[in-house]
Amino acid sequence: MSSLGDEDYGLGAESSRGPAEAGVRVGPGVEVMEPREVPLGGPRAMTVRRTLPQRDRPFVGAWCFLDHYGPDDVAASGGMRVPRHPHTGLATVSWLFSGTIDHLDSAGNAATVRPGELNLMIAGRGITHSEFSTADTTVLHGVQLWYALPDSNRFSEPHFEHYEPPLVRGDGFTARVFLGSLLSQTSPVATRTTDLLGAELVLSPGATARLDVKRGFEHAALAETGHVLVNGVAATPGSLAYVPPGADTLSLAAGPDGARIVLLGGVPFGESIVMWWNFVGRTHDEIVEFRRRYQAEMGLEPAPAGADEALFGEFPPGQPAPLPAPALPLTRLLARPGR
Repeated sequence: MSSLGDEDYGLGAESSRGPAEAGVRVGPGVEVMEPREVPLGGPRAMTVRRTLPQRDRPFVGAWCFLDHYGPDDVAASGGMRVPRHPHTGLATVSWLFSGTIDHLDSAGNAATVRPGELNLMIAGRGITHSEFSTADTTVLHGVQLWYALPDSNRFSEPHFEHYEPPLVRGDGFTARVFLGSLLSQTSPVATRTTDLLGAELVLSPGATARLDVKRGFEHAALAETGHVLVNGVAATPGSLAYVPPGADTLSLAAGPDGARIVLLGGVPFGESIVMWWNFVGRTHDEIVEFRRRYQAEMGLEPAPAGADEALFGEFPPGQPAPLPAPALPLTRLLARPGR
């Protein structure tokens, strides 16, 4: 799933106005960001809860986007139906708690996304893909994550990788580490970006997970279900608790109903990006060019004289029509600064 607000036809990243500011609460060394609800368009709009990006927090490490959706009754919502659309300069992570999604992309990959399994798509210089929840899915529930590629790798070839992380058992909790290293587990998946962490933890009622983490990382814990204390600061269900670099331990404590947490981390991303619709670039003009080439390659707008090298790849025949890119804003797109 790609994603951003109704003004962007339900997919991608925000315009030059920047994302609307979600509620922010600050505790000792922890910043808690509340989600905002965003409809993703269509006759039965699927609504997601977004905690990244925010105006004052565009990144956690290289992570630049977090949508949390469900549990949705597919019979009522229609499920996920996202036809072919583009990405540049980023990677997507689909992580499910329930339901399954069929993925198809222009790099020749077809895969089924299942709960507890990583599906990583590195867009690199350009890719198109589609995502449809399967016919047997009754409840759809998961997160969609993006991270930015550094300048050194953002024009690399597209890549797709599937990984089934093992279940790790701790005292009162379980975990799956899908990217990076935690709890003596290291994901073998290469990210082509700065050092990252991605993990799911499920805590029993009243349990505490005390984690050894990298001092140079910043971290963010999504309280996916249940009330959570992050280093002693309360995070309500759906909120994202941010912890800056500098600590080598992280405490996650569940309330009386237990909790599921998606933990993200990484070295602070030191590059500024321009993020609009489904594109990540470095300048306004670059985004304009990505949009022009996508529209021309999909036959959605006339192509100018002269042939461009194909950027977004071929797609199997018989698929639904590609999504058109929204109109660009009248003002220039602004960069989101790295740190």
